[in-house]
Amino acid sequence: MSFTRTLRAVGGAVVAGALLFGAAPAASADQIRGSQWPLSNFEAENVWKEATGKGVTVAVIDQPVNGSHPDLQGNVLPGKSFVDGGRADHADASTTNDHGTAMAALIAAHGHGPGNSDGVKGLAPDAKILPVAMPEVGDGVEHAGLGGAIRYAVDHGANVINISMVVDFLTDSDKRALAYAAQKNVLVVVGSGNDGKSELGSLAAAPGVVAVGAVDKAGQVWEKSNSGSQLMLTAPGVSITSATSSNEEPYERGSGTSDSTAYVSAAAALLRSKFPDLTAGQIVNRLVKTAGLPPSKAGLTLPDPHYGYGFIRPLRALTQDIPAGSKNGPLKMPQADPSATASGASSAGASGDQASGQKSSGIKPMLLVGVGVGVLVVIGIIVLVVVRQKKNGRNGPPPGGFGGPGGPGGPAGPGFPQQPANPYQQQPNGPGAFPPPPNQYPGQ
Repeated sequence: MSFTRTLRAVGGAVVAGALLFGAAPAASADQIRGSQWPLSNFEAENVWKEATGKGVTVAVIDQPVNGSHPDLQGNVLPGKSFVDGGRADHADASTTNDHGTAMAALIAAHGHGPGNSDGVKGLAPDAKILPVAMPEVGDGVEHAGLGGAIRYAVDHGANVINISMVVDFLTDSDKRALAYAAQKNVLVVVGSGNDGKSELGSLAAAPGVVAVGAVDKAGQVWEKSNSGSQLMLTAPGVSITSATSSNEEPYERGSGTSDSTAYVSAAAALLRSKFPDLTAGQIVNRLVKTAGLPPSKAGLTLPDPHYGYGFIRPLRALTQDIPAGSKNGPLKMPQADPSATASGASSAGASGDQASGQKSSGIKPMLLVGVGVGVLVVIGIIVLVVVRQKKNGRNGPPPGGFGGPGGPGGPAGPGFPQQPANPYQQQPNGPGAFPPPPNQYPGQ
């Protein structure tokens, strides 16, 4: 009924034993970085000329993160374990506890060795990781307490929250926490799941989150990636190399929507670093407006249940001239959480009272009554004068009056023009909402 499984199927360690952390020949070390095909497809070297994620914190709600991994050292904050109440940056060396470390590395690993050219590198290598460790359901744990983890992340400076895990059931507390994150301008990115189903789980389908599916190197949807109408984006999730918590096997290769979720979170971190004034919805707007499709999928009606609006292209998202759009962008906002606006509501209430001229003006009620009576007397005198003028035949229409220039029938139209509603602004790049131009996935 909550975290039931991680969203990554490990296909085997890439390097082990003597090939640990630069102890291997350079060719072996280069093999690790060279196996990170998403970085090549993203044109990461050009991406990092625009932004590296500096100044942005990404919360990884997952298993603990191995903050001592050479590719992650210095980029992992202490965080919190909701399992034992301690820190979450000390993952043990068991090979069953690698998932959080792998996600953190895809987001913010910086590599190691001369020029950080060895090991794995994340898409946002200067971002900080806030690890938030969650208990697995079972052994007396009925619900993992996602709501508390989200609130902790929001209250401890997260700009983006990555949840690469399945949540089968959302409690009211979980839903309020998602609303809290949305009201605090924190972007929540979640995986669609690895079951090949045509429906999304409760978390991936929840309002306010970015649900992410997986594609392969050619931009084709991974066959196990769950689909559904709420899917928003896709990203690399097949044969992905990342870090582990093991000293003996420090790298592994896996597939899953976990990995694609981490890449979307990293892309969001890049955008939040370069465009700090954009809202979470406007960040998603940039990702959506620059997403791509393989040539074989050109002409899809978007969002598509399998692709969403397409796969992310971070370089375009960072460099194209894209209007900010509405505050929420393509996100459907959850119902407001009262706790996020309690203090603001108090201030707003005071402001509203001042605007009404009731409490803050200091005008006594009897004085207000007197003023009202005086106004009525003046109006009565004016009406009396007008009636007498009509009787005397001296009531010709003044220039520009009713029917004249500026009146209801004149060029200005009937009164002030009404401002139209502000629906999400679609850019003129094709039919349908948020259509990305079709393009081969490799490259930008």
